[in-house]
Amino acid sequence: MLTAIGDVMRRAYEKGWITTRDGNISLRRRNSDMLYITPSGVRKTIIHPESIVKVKIGDEGELIIPAGATPSGELEMHRLLQIENSCTRAVVHLHPTHIVSALFAGWDLQRLAASFPEVNRYTRVGPSVPVLPATSKDLAEHTFAAMTDIMGNRIYDIVAQGGHGVCAVAGDPWAAYEHIERLEHICEIVLKSGVKPNNRQET
Repeated sequence: MLTAIGDVMRRAYEKGWITTRDGNISLRRRNSDMLYITPSGVRKTIIHPESIVKVKIGDEGELIIPAGATPSGELEMHRLLQIENSCTRAVVHLHPTHIVSALFAGWDLQRLAASFPEVNRYTRVGPSVPVLPATSKDLAEHTFAAMTDIMGNRIYDIVAQGGHGVCAVAGDPWAAYEHIERLEHICEIVLKSGVKPNNRQET
């Protein structure tokens, strides 16, 4: 799965969902206290297993970062979504063009996804996160809250982040990528239709 992290990053770059140094992915295996995460400021087209930063998650959920390591600036978002460790989990954060555009246009992506069976049959879309600074604690906490219930249990597979991108969670990097791809596809459809959000009759 560490190889898949680099493969997903390269595919995202090919699709124009990130620029060279954007995006981040983490992986935590079941019953492991190690979090594997993409490094900060590195060209994502050349990510390979040896590039991945290994961060230890302590008993209280704190992070123990090796000296000299530079994990992604979105580390706190990954930490919150990776603390619970009942299963292997991948967290993928990208900046898909049509999803971000649809947010700018005023679409409610959770309601929109409910209108498309090719999304809602396989992907649970949560409420979008408001515009918040990238790499901030606020963005991390709002993303976590949008994806979970009041008890902190994850109930959605993906949430969009205003003016920024998306965060998706699944059992492996490619499965998380597919959640993003489905939402990106329907956002492209509605944007190309020219229909405005307030004129859309959603079911």
